[in-house]
Amino acid sequence: MKATVSIFTEIPETLHESLKNYLETHPDWDENRVLRAALSLFLLQNGDSDRRAARVYLETLFYHSSVEIPCIDSPATANLLDTP
Repeated sequence: MKATVSIFTEIPETLHESLKNYLETHPDWDENRVLRAALSLFLLQNGDSDRRAARVYLETLFYHSSVEIPCIDSPATANLLDTP
């Protein structure tokens, strides 16, 4: 993920409490990583299956920001996103 945009949103307090509890038990995650994963998964499930959203989702789940990741559009990895 190269470019980023900041957003501000309000969420129900109960959801915030659940998020805080999750983050306390998963120190490798933070609020930004959780929101990136959630938003990209939502777009994959409800959008037009844009490969860019899939790339953000996979990067968020499996890679830390300091790790160099392979290009998802390369022939070697493109078939990961193909649907049967």
